[in-house]
Amino acid sequence: MENNTPDGIRPFRVDVPQDRLDDLRARLAATRWPDELPGVGWSRGVPVAYLKELADHWRTAYDWRAHEAELNALPQYTATLDGQNVHFLHVRSPRPDATPLVLLHGWPGSVADFLDVIGPLTDPEAHGGAATDAFHLVIPSLPGFGFSTPLAGPGMDTSRMAGLFTRLMERLGYTRYGVQGYDTGSWVAPHMARQAPDRVIGVHVNALLTFPVGAEGERDGLTEAERRRLHRMENFNDGYLQCNSKRPQTVAYALTDSPAGQLAWMVEKYKELTDPEDALPEESIHRDRVLTQVSLYWLTATAASAAQIYYEEISASAWGGDGADGGDGADGGDGEGWSAGDTGGADAGGTGWGGADGGGWGDGHEDWAAAARGTVPTAVLLSTHDVTIRRWAERDHNVVRWTELDRGGHFLAMEAPDLLVGDVRAFFAGLR
Repeated sequence: MENNTPDGIRPFRVDVPQDRLDDLRARLAATRWPDELPGVGWSRGVPVAYLKELADHWRTAYDWRAHEAELNALPQYTATLDGQNVHFLHVRSPRPDATPLVLLHGWPGSVADFLDVIGPLTDPEAHGGAATDAFHLVIPSLPGFGFSTPLAGPGMDTSRMAGLFTRLMERLGYTRYGVQGYDTGSWVAPHMARQAPDRVIGVHVNALLTFPVGAEGERDGLTEAERRRLHRMENFNDGYLQCNSKRPQTVAYALTDSPAGQLAWMVEKYKELTDPEDALPEESIHRDRVLTQVSLYWLTATAASAAQIYYEEISASAWGGDGADGGDGADGGDGEGWSAGDTGGADAGGTGWGGADGGGWGDGHEDWAAAARGTVPTAVLLSTHDVTIRRWAERDHNVVRWTELDRGGHFLAMEAPDLLVGDVRAFFAGLR
């Protein structure tokens, strides 16, 4: 592609100024550490002793330049689409007939999520696979994340992101392609299929969220595993989500000014959502990979812009109640927004998560029922942490493949890349 770059596609390299790295180390050294209650462990947040040690490793041992070089070893580009700058990796397979595939990350993630699956997906013969398993990969930074900044303005929800990425694939000359996404990416991927069903040959998702819509009998006959998933969803630690979805700008001042704060904000999610959950994050994901993720947020100062997707999807949309800024909506005072109340949760009629007064994610039947059921073949992959309910996934998507794993957590591409690669290969083998 370097010698035949489509119009409007600009080559890109990561090149963080040295003074920004020096500033990071100086801020880490000058961190003012909080007190903590004795004996509470991780129950109230990240323990001070753990974060101090990790921050010291970040300051004295972690080598950003080595990980920057790892990113720059991959072809990277930017494009302006509908006024929005979009950064992406474009890694083509040695096989010209490989299937194009979009990989979509989530929060707190980035294109670095997929570093361990790029080789096996683009060059399967070198990684124990068949030549016919090859993919050309397009891996964008979601708008507001990493180098897909600044945000062009409010309204950058998952549907709009999907539109940008379908246009990106068109500009790259791909007319038939698959999409894979997790977390926020699993919200974007189905939108791409709905917007371009003649071009998207299949959607593969993991860490997919599903919700009830208040239909009669929708909870009847749930399996024991599904009831555990529902319980996990109802009792999810949603502190970060409350902040991101209601006041992303306010919390960003602390995260953008303190690297220790940004580190704690993200590493808590790696602790809670990796497998096994009672272990430390680095037992599932290499410590330096975690720090690369945190560094990408810190060095690009994207704490605020990366959180905006939660505001757009929850507070500024029907998910959050009657409005974003006042009245009975997500920012109002009557509990109609997303909140982890004791009643009205996912097991109560007609609501999504939480909401002490009956509101929450999916406030009423219309929020989810209004979206037409996807028609593109869809594969759902569940790790040990996922809370997907099969019948609700099948209600919203054309699910033709369903796989449940006995290992791996939320960040599957980093925790168990072999499992993700294997399921992606198996699903798309019948769709090429």
